[in-house]
Amino acid sequence: MAPTSIDPVRQEVIRNALVTAAEEMSLTIWRTSRSTVVREILDFSTAVFDAEGRNVAQSARIPVHLNSMSDCLRHILEHAIPLERWEDGDVVVTNDPYSGGQHLPDIQTFRPVFVDGQRVAIVGTLCHHVDVGGGAAGSYYAGATEIFQEGIRIPPLFLARKGVLNDGVFEMLLHNVRQPDETRGDLQAQIAALGVGARAVSRIAAKYGTGSLGAAMAQIQAGSERMVRTALAALPDGESRFEELVDDDGQSDTPIRLCLRVVKRGDGITLDFTGSSPQVPGPVNNTPAMTCSAVYYALLAALGGDIPANSGCYGPISVVLPEGSVVNARFPAPVAGRMVVNHRIATAVFGALAHFMPGRIPAAYYAISYVYALSTQKPDGKRQVYFDIEVGGWGGHAGGDGASALSCGLHNNTNAPIEMVETRYPVTFTRYGLIPDSGGAGTHRGGLGLVREWRLEAETGSLSTNFERFRIPPYGLEGGQPGSLSRTTVRRADGAAESLRSKVSGIALRKGDVVTIETSGGGGHGDPADRPAEALAADLAEGFVTPEGARRDYGTQKEQAA
Repeated sequence: MAPTSIDPVRQEVIRNALVTAAEEMSLTIWRTSRSTVVREILDFSTAVFDAEGRNVAQSARIPVHLNSMSDCLRHILEHAIPLERWEDGDVVVTNDPYSGGQHLPDIQTFRPVFVDGQRVAIVGTLCHHVDVGGGAAGSYYAGATEIFQEGIRIPPLFLARKGVLNDGVFEMLLHNVRQPDETRGDLQAQIAALGVGARAVSRIAAKYGTGSLGAAMAQIQAGSERMVRTALAALPDGESRFEELVDDDGQSDTPIRLCLRVVKRGDGITLDFTGSSPQVPGPVNNTPAMTCSAVYYALLAALGGDIPANSGCYGPISVVLPEGSVVNARFPAPVAGRMVVNHRIATAVFGALAHFMPGRIPAAYYAISYVYALSTQKPDGKRQVYFDIEVGGWGGHAGGDGASALSCGLHNNTNAPIEMVETRYPVTFTRYGLIPDSGGAGTHRGGLGLVREWRLEAETGSLSTNFERFRIPPYGLEGGQPGSLSRTTVRRADGAAESLRSKVSGIALRKGDVVTIETSGGGGHGDPADRPAEALAADLAEGFVTPEGARRDYGTQKEQAA
């Protein structure tokens, strides 16, 4: 008979073994993938689920992926492929946002793990693929008004049965993308990682027994739920409201409103988005899985305490999402650029939590994945897509200044080295660095945004961007000033300059044109008048703040430092 509980020490050993299994899967994808977005930017995630599909362990990758993979798997099991149909060696695939997925470039795969004929777990991977078709290279089509314009949509289906790949499905996918070789390699990396994960979990089950493994998985989730409840219970009861504005949806100049009401009672918390803008025509809408992933990230990050992230964490959290709103869009609303709103959901949660956690919440970070894609053509006629994601500055906080040009938190990507990019794509970088005065002034300054500038070396190209913060900067807290705004400029080879909107597709480029991307700095924390003179002097020495910026933002009492 399977044990109903196990020793806490053994539970912790098994928990770390499961996390290691997820990390082994992550390393497999990293070492075997083909595209720069996966191999260099690390836009992928891996996780281990219990036999019923609840998340129990995950790699240190992308929170917005990991917090939503359980929702996707649950939707598959409840509405598409029930557990009794899953067999050893099967691989299930989907990218459908309306089946619990993120957006179409994020392809998710799942595989059950069987030991002696008994299903003991499910392993899963998610990779952002550089292109899945649609109206723009990179599949971020700013003009989309329905999801059908954003690329190929894969319903939950079997990509492999009993270890045998469905070649027809595989080839159908590859015939709908602009870079089939890279897509093939990344999909094969996902399938290989599933095999690595399945073998790792099987070893754990063989060592400790399937009963002990199942009991440990249940206790791991229960332990995380207790830790979240304990952290919530330590906060004062009450209610808080916060409002964030998103620049626009890329198709009008109308700001998008995010209204949040947080009610905390005892060891539970409710986050209610009633009053948020209706879903918009442009492709920045969110489905519930996307919105909840940002909510969970922000809340767990604020609570801290090294709570193991798994499905147990979400039990004390209730999220109210009005149907037909930008945070819970109805099919077939376009969603490719969902991170425009998703990041701001996180900053809205942080802003509301500042009421319950004074001194523990930082000012707003840049709060957007600066996604852009450049489409060019090789001399042999093959399409080539240079896809990249930029970052900005983090908000100042009670303990110090915000970090500059740092990706972490909701997306947690890494930098694509410019030397590598130049060897693979027809671009030459002319500038890359921090932007002085971009961090919001405060007792603790916001982190700096960055500038990344490149020149097109191909005869022609087409640029798409999914940017934000062109009109509404990151907020400051406790008297701190906002961070800087973002902007994108194209300087033509003939010297003419053109400022772009934040979200564009199909911007024609010619050889010699220079694209300049400037990202936002973080908001400041605390009254700028209270910033120590020695801190400002250090900023001036490092070039983080200019003399003009010091006089403007910190006043006459800092003139000596300036």
